[in-house]
Amino acid sequence: MVKIRLSRGGAKKKPFYHLVATDSRKRRGSGYIERLGFFNPMATGQEIKLRLNSERIDYWLSVGAKTSDRVAKLLKQD
Repeated sequence: MVKIRLSRGGAKKKPFYHLVATDSRKRRGSGYIERLGFFNPMATGQEIKLRLNSERIDYWLSVGAKTSDRVAKLLKQD
């Protein structure tokens, strides 16, 4: 099953997350099908905190992809 979830990047103590569509059986940081945006919880000033590709997210949801709890909250926030 395809899931839309966060994949962690960035440095120690400075997290940066990519929103990705991936097979639910894969690990968090391993390969993905498609990158759908990013989330930067450490953004300050004029830095972009959240960027989503809404068209592609809608496509993946229409073909049966499920979102993780945190991604669902981010989608409501945007």
